Order: sequence, then C-alpha cells, then structure tokens
Amino acid sequence: MIRLYIKQKVFSIGDKYYVMNESGAPVFTVQGEIFTFGAKIHLYDAAGQELFFIQQKLFRFLPEYHIYSGDTLAAIVKKELTLFRNKLSITSQYGDYTFDGNFLAMDFAIYNQGLMVGELHKKWLTFGDSYELTIYDEDQAAFFCAIAIAIDHCLHNESK
Repeated sequence: MIRLYIKQKVFSIGDKYYVMNESGAPVFTVQGEIFTFGAKIHLYDAAGQELFFIQQKLFRFLPEYHIYSGDTLAAIVKKELTLFRNKLSITSQYGDYTFDGNFLAMDFAIYNQGLMVGELHKKWLTFGDSYELTIYDEDQAAFFCAIAIAIDHCLHNESK
C-alpha cells in the first residue's frame, strides 16, 4: 500500500501540482500547458521523465479525459450521469475502474471488478486543491495519480 499527497500550487502559470509520499519527499510533479484549448497536463517522475500525459476532450456532454503513456492511450476517464453522487468510469490498459464518490466529490472509493483497490480524499478548507490518494498496489501509483489529476479537473476545475 502507498499513500500519496497531491497539492495544487495556486499561484502558477498553468496548472501545477506536487505529489509527495508520507514522509514529504517529492515523488511526482505535474505541469499543465498554457494557452491551450482544453486541459493538457504532464505527469513527471522525480527525475523529470514524463510518465503520463492527460488531455481533456472537448465538446462532450459529460467531461472526458484521455491519459497517454508515451504515444499509447493508457486510459479514458469519463464522468457518468448520476443523481446525488459523483461517479467516474475508467477504461484502461491496466483494467477497468470505477471511482464512486459522495455528493460533494470529496471522497472516492476506487473499485476494480467490485473489489476496492484504493481511495481518494479531497481535503477540506485548503489553499488550492489537496488530496490524499491511497493505492493498494504501489506499482500503479503514477497511473492513479494521473487519474486523480484528471478527476480534479473534471469535477473541481471545469466550473472555474
């Protein structure tokens, strides 16, 4: 199991996030492109190597994001139409997942074939969006971090 802390930098040109482990050491950085139509966001490891690229798909009834690993489409994140809660479906080369959240989109349980594989919690009353991401398979940390960034954009940034 790995627990990561995702913190959005508020005063920056383009979207910027820092991802730290439980001891506060940097694990990933996330940088958005500026002057683009729709979000285009890059997730880098600690050495500066790009791991994933997140791209918002425009002109959709419900928000949709594509996550690439190099030139390969790794995942599609789609918000589902539901009442009184938030639900997102992820179709990916690593498996299909469901992020099932509460009404305020603050707490999510992550499921794969009915089994809980992680959790995502948005922190209350913080300067910039902050999340705690718990993943039971440490090898999937970067992938789920990219999904968490896409979800932040999908649910909390599209209305800004």
